[in-house]
Amino acid sequence: MKNYKQLLLANQAWAIELVEEKPDFFERQTNGQKPEFLWIGCSDSRVSPEQMTMTPTGGMFLHRNIANLVNHNDLNLMSVLQYAVTVLGVKHLIVCGHYGCGGIMAAMDGGTSGPVDEWLQTARNVADDHWEELGNQPTPEAKANRFVEFNVRDQLVNLARTDTVQNAFAKKQDLWLHGWVYDIRDGRIKPLMEIDRDTRLEAVPHPRRVLLTNDEIKATPDTPIA
Repeated sequence: MKNYKQLLLANQAWAIELVEEKPDFFERQTNGQKPEFLWIGCSDSRVSPEQMTMTPTGGMFLHRNIANLVNHNDLNLMSVLQYAVTVLGVKHLIVCGHYGCGGIMAAMDGGTSGPVDEWLQTARNVADDHWEELGNQPTPEAKANRFVEFNVRDQLVNLARTDTVQNAFAKKQDLWLHGWVYDIRDGRIKPLMEIDRDTRLEAVPHPRRVLLTNDEIKATPDTPIA
């Protein structure tokens, strides 16, 4: 387990290594940023967007919160979104959930209090909107997996309905929204759905299942990403 002093030593080693490989690396960083992606993901310590996508420094604008929720009253996220789309000109907005999400489990099982309980109301709204299919899942694991998928779907629609995204679509700005799920059991990102300016938001379907139980994984061959 690293303590804070080890973090500082690791930072020094990282900086030295980068300068040895690319002497002008940090000089170029001072010239500004031009990322193509805005990643909206979960705060979970096991889910590191840049690491699991091998994205270099400067390639991804980030916002993370518990259960990767898109709440129109969240000024933090709305500010990040506005800056990313209108100033940085990102082309891809990604909402990425993950299997084993503690926020989703808490929203499903209850027992929370304080700010976390209030924050998770957005996730509980997802469960209420999709209660019939969630209630028909055969196991608690399958229910949690499906909840994660529905949450990504609904947060992506919430994102598409924001003024920032709608204004960009109206201007025919190059912008695509992607809903993904990260499986912490195998490190793979599984694409769930996409939205663009031609998508009818009121007709966005339920997502196909991409998170499988361990038994289903054993019975399902690997398939390449199209």
